[in-house]
Amino acid sequence: STADPLRIALFQYAARDEPVGARLDRLDAAAGRAAARGARLLITPEMYLSGYALPRRTIHARAEARDGEAAHAVAALCRRHGMAIVYGYPESAEGIVYNTARCIDADGATRAVHRKRKLAGPGERAVFAPGGGDMAAFTCAGFRLALLICYDAEFPELVRACAMAGAEALVVPTALVVEHPFVARHMIPTRAFENGIHLAYVNYAGCEGAANYLGESTVAGPDGDPLARAGDGEQLVIADIERGRMERARATLPYLDDAQDLTPPA
Repeated sequence: STADPLRIALFQYAARDEPVGARLDRLDAAAGRAAARGARLLITPEMYLSGYALPRRTIHARAEARDGEAAHAVAALCRRHGMAIVYGYPESAEGIVYNTARCIDADGATRAVHRKRKLAGPGERAVFAPGGGDMAAFTCAGFRLALLICYDAEFPELVRACAMAGAEALVVPTALVVEHPFVARHMIPTRAFENGIHLAYVNYAGCEGAANYLGESTVAGPDGDPLARAGDGEQLVIADIERGRMERARATLPYLDDAQDLTPPA
């Protein structure tokens, strides 16, 4: 049951005031470097194509429909580099804007779309509508992955639901600021550990508006250990997701099996 590892790349982008074209060019360059190192999946931070800590009017002006120009541009990058890409963007649908992450596969087809369910604070709630629906799952190199965004992953219920539904790894674009280092350093590894899954958490570096980003993008292993961790600057981080590591962690601490009969108090 142990497949070859899935090599993933985390693109920790240093936030700057750039239009979508420049961000696509940077994504293209990162994908080229990732492909050269054998990665099959490249992940960006939350709201990568627009920027995150921006005024509502700016984000809404940069929002695009699911089949918009940027989606076609990313699909072309995926085909050219032969890899899947997960990227964040503001999605407009029937006059509503969502904080969305999408996976486009190496063949250029969209495999999963997740609209952030848990909006963080009044600032986000003033800009976006919350998402909902089923787990956004996709398969890459034989591994089953699922998407959450930033604050979503801070809820053990959401991560557990993905793990219970068969996700072997969670892909989490984020925009974590320096005020909350505990999330990247302790909470995210705990989410991986308590579910026996891999968790790729991909942040910004640098400053944007009033936001000072932590960096420290990380891949937490199913044993809670960091398989890779970025510093505080722009960086491409490579890590391998291995089924054997997951099976060993779950054999040691079978949380998912033992949680099957847990029901919250009435």
